Amino acid sequence: MSDRVIIFDTTLRDGEQSPGCSMNTSEKLEVAAALVELGVDVIEAGFPIASPGDFEAVREIARQFGQGSTTICGLARCRNEDIDRAGAALEAAANRRIHVFLATSSIHRELKLKMDKSEIIRRTIEGVTRAKQFTSDIEFSPEDAARTELDFLTEVVTAAIDAGATTVNIPDTVGYATPHQYFTAISHLKKHVPNIDRAVISTHCHNDLGLAVANSLAGVEAGARQIECTINGLGERAGNAALEEIVMALRTRTDHYRLTTGINTRRLCGISRMVSNITGMLVQRNKAIVGQNAFAHEAGIHQHGMLQDRSTYEIMRPEDVGYSGTSLVLGKHSGRHAFRDRCGQLGFELADTQFEQAYQDFTVLCDKKKNVYDADIVAIIENRTGETQDRWNILRFHTSAGTGMVPTATVELSEDGQPMEPDAATGDGPIDAVFNTLERLTKIHARLQNYQVRSLTVGKEAQGEVLVEIEYQNQVFHGRATSTDIIEASARAYLKALNKAAIARANAPKEHPQHSA
Repeated sequence: MSDRVIIFDTTLRDGEQSPGCSMNTSEKLEVAAALVELGVDVIEAGFPIASPGDFEAVREIARQFGQGSTTICGLARCRNEDIDRAGAALEAAANRRIHVFLATSSIHRELKLKMDKSEIIRRTIEGVTRAKQFTSDIEFSPEDAARTELDFLTEVVTAAIDAGATTVNIPDTVGYATPHQYFTAISHLKKHVPNIDRAVISTHCHNDLGLAVANSLAGVEAGARQIECTINGLGERAGNAALEEIVMALRTRTDHYRLTTGINTRRLCGISRMVSNITGMLVQRNKAIVGQNAFAHEAGIHQHGMLQDRSTYEIMRPEDVGYSGTSLVLGKHSGRHAFRDRCGQLGFELADTQFEQAYQDFTVLCDKKKNVYDADIVAIIENRTGETQDRWNILRFHTSAGTGMVPTATVELSEDGQPMEPDAATGDGPIDAVFNTLERLTKIHARLQNYQVRSLTVGKEAQGEVLVEIEYQNQVFHGRATSTDIIEASARAYLKALNKAAIARANAPKEHPQHSA
């Protein structure tokens, strides 16, 4: 067996199916570029049959990134129209893969598909055979494999490989498996599938019981050599196996696994922040590898050990994953050279225009607070991310509130770069008044589902990070922004969510037909 594990990223397909995490084409291209730089082997770019938007996004990703070492993949059911659509979307990619799937467990056969075992085998062979018309790189997934009888699973996998599948993925679709069970299933296939040497075994584990990473690693121990995962563990329901956790487990425990990946681990925190910023899904503070507290040590005995030798309580170096904590680095007298150097150390490569905007924001922040931290610099750069693509941006706003006063807000926006007439509204507080004004200006009236505020660093002058979640036309959208002024951060976060709602309004609702009966 190879000592190299293929990293198959499905952030743009399975990850995007998380409620409220839909991305437009420009955002998908931004994530795809970061995944290529990260060094993933395969990018599952989407499900082309799902919608015209999905098709266009997959086609554009294939065109822009399908000529290098990264393989671009499209998902399809074992249906002719799905496979043909995926083949058309991937046409521009030199390195392309079609991923076909069909459910095999008894509960799916009987309750969803209404097919017997012989029909499943026939459809599997037909699907893989048709996909071969477009590429020789074919992946087959027996959906809900973890709940499929092992003898039938063996029969299906054997038929898929005979038909031309070069990768066979064993999904734990509903996050039901345990590590021992998953290890046993893949070991069984290694032993009983006569042609298994002609295909790579892959894992695809969901996190419903919190076991996605553990199950994926158990699969690797049993002989799997591809792991399907997502940035930050995004995905349906409780999500998928987290790429950053998988990669760092293999790297940190090379003494046990003796396996490698092609991932540039120093970009892990950067791409985690990017995906969080684009989707509006905050990373929990104690999240392994990329969480804000991942390298924080508060207990006295831990701090004492750290002062003696970092290896006493750290099994990874923060710099190996691109971690940026609360280190004090710059002040108001720091020049452009120092600021650009620090941006580079934090993993940001900024064009001259982007750098100048970020530097100006940095100098403004320095006037507001004495101590500027790495996390502040990251927030400055990410606050600018996506603004030029947004339909509306805030030019200025004013609020008034106090005891015995009616809270009011006046806001001026730009629309597609052109100033709009200011408008005003009242509310039950200054933030509510700002939200009401933004809705009047954009003519999008949404329902606020969630509103969170947290401090990025320490002290009374710290920047606040705001996350909002809105519901509009039965869809959920997130917005995120930071500022030392929490009202400003709230306004920008809410407007980001409204911008996403506007995009959804302009396009047909996205379906994911793999979940339709």
